[in-house]
Amino acid sequence: MSDSVDFQQIFQPELIKRYDQSGPRYTSYPTAVQFTTDIGEADYAGWAAQSNQEPIPKPLSLYFHIPFCNTVCFYCACNKIITANRKRAAPYLDRLHKEIEMQATLFDDDRVVEQLHWGGGTPTFLNQVEMAGLMAHTRRFFQLRDDDEGEYSIELDPREIDADGIRFLRDLGFNRISLGVQDLDPEVQKAVNRIQPLDITLEVLHAARDNDYRSVSMDLIYGLPKQRLESFSRTLDTLIEAGPDRLSIFNYAHLPQLFKPQRQIHAAELPSPAEKLAILEMCFDKLGAAGYVYIGMDHFAKPDDELAEAQRNGQLHRNFQGYSTRADCDLIGLGMTSIGKVLGNYSQNHRQMDDYVAAIDNGHLPVFRGYELEPDDQLRREIINGLICHFELDTHALGERWKIDFNRFFRPELERLESMRQDGLLRIEPDRIEVLPPGRLLIRNICMVFDRYLDPEKTSGRFSRAI
Repeated sequence: MSDSVDFQQIFQPELIKRYDQSGPRYTSYPTAVQFTTDIGEADYAGWAAQSNQEPIPKPLSLYFHIPFCNTVCFYCACNKIITANRKRAAPYLDRLHKEIEMQATLFDDDRVVEQLHWGGGTPTFLNQVEMAGLMAHTRRFFQLRDDDEGEYSIELDPREIDADGIRFLRDLGFNRISLGVQDLDPEVQKAVNRIQPLDITLEVLHAARDNDYRSVSMDLIYGLPKQRLESFSRTLDTLIEAGPDRLSIFNYAHLPQLFKPQRQIHAAELPSPAEKLAILEMCFDKLGAAGYVYIGMDHFAKPDDELAEAQRNGQLHRNFQGYSTRADCDLIGLGMTSIGKVLGNYSQNHRQMDDYVAAIDNGHLPVFRGYELEPDDQLRREIINGLICHFELDTHALGERWKIDFNRFFRPELERLESMRQDGLLRIEPDRIEVLPPGRLLIRNICMVFDRYLDPEKTSGRFSRAI
């Protein structure tokens, strides 16, 4: 995507209203809805063995799930354990260390870890001794990089860390951080049970700058209770002035039937659809004026950030942590609920602590479900990834690689795209599909056309809305 695209070309209110529907975010294809318990530990071990035998084995990516939070944020849809008892981390880390050892035996020692991510929950629920121990144990069993060229990131709650902690994490090897902010307005913070004064957020940001982190990202959510255009505009002005390298502005999906904490949110206090749309338009206006690039799927970055550079160079990827600048890696998920992708196939660990602990204590990998892709799945995944990362698809080259006539093979999908073409969302040529600026905000809708598992009548209540 070119940096020169005008954000006003992307934001087309009438088209957004017409296409605003529920659908996947496509951090994977097929999505986790298709995962099955027919897949287990033996399947995963087999995929790992095969991946070692590839002519050029992929580098590795490690994701660690730290599930603990000191307090609950009412909007949160993550798999987490709410507790003020910090001692609960120790027995979990004991199992996580054992899982690291078991996982390491499956992969050749010379496979470099290009990407590492701690998510949660709140990773900084751990104390510094515990964090240092986890990183040291990881380094003992996996080949981590020592040259600061890897993409090693951690999700932070600014309420849980100070400047000394930021320096400590840098010394551990992290070079990218993501800060949860959501909204700076005190009334909104109170409504979602996340009181976070501006000064502690800025302290973390400035400490990251002082310690030469390669990228600082901030997460915001629009559509929260008591949120209004004027208040969110002030929040965005303040954060633009602070100058994070990346901003993620997510749509709040109110699904209390799926996520129990959201039942604490009063639906009557949520902004109307019209106000949510106005908030999103304001975000595009302000971020465009500030020089940010729209990466896609709620993500913005400065033009010189690695994310924007990777997109310009055709090297952007997408995985369960979102957009990545690294090559396609074999992803190893560690900890309860973590999802991995090895040899292109998906696996997920147990989502409940008791089940996770029991598996580890019995000497088993805690894989309880997953998905083994068929060739058609792999083909469609390549299409969806190409569209969602680069907003274009060389259908001729893809057809050559897969030995198909793309236009004939996907005739039904191309027919379904015709109305989108007429609405100016994309351009369809004999050998190419290009997503035009108005279609970039609606990229999920375009990708959904190629999802053979998707039942449009069953997306509501299961997936978030596109806008």
